Amino acid sequence: MLTVKRPEDLADHVGEVIGVGEWLLVDQDMIDRFADLSGDDQWIHVDAERAKTEMPGGSTIAHGLLTLCLSPRLSKGHLTVEELRMAVNYGINKLRFTAPAPVGARLRMRSRIAAVTQRPDGAVMVATERVVEIEGAEKPAMVAETVSLLYGA
Repeated sequence: MLTVKRPEDLADHVGEVIGVGEWLLVDQDMIDRFADLSGDDQWIHVDAERAKTEMPGGSTIAHGLLTLCLSPRLSKGHLTVEELRMAVNYGINKLRFTAPAPVGARLRMRSRIAAVTQRPDGAVMVATERVVEIEGAEKPAMVAETVSLLYGA
């Protein structure tokens, strides 16, 4: 975990891994609830019986967007900015779902500061590389570069 006083102090940490989170179990209930909320009820996510015979690995898989939406939870505790008024999600520069996360997988996130830019409006724009690892798997479930705007207190 990284703690800095002000958003602009993050510039001193570009290239550093700032946190590796705890493992989180992705079970069928979580996948089903996401399917209900998102409307993405494709059988590869919600039909365990069909997945047994038609999916590689024989199980349902988590939605890629579920993996992305877990980012705040998976990165909790990676970064503390002591003098922070607010943080705003600004976007995603790069996003790839590089391997399926099967039901029952445990995921965790590794975060690294990729770039820090001071903006004329006073905000500090921070690009963070986020890699969601699957326990025991060679390839991660997701690799993304998210962008946030941080406003100092």
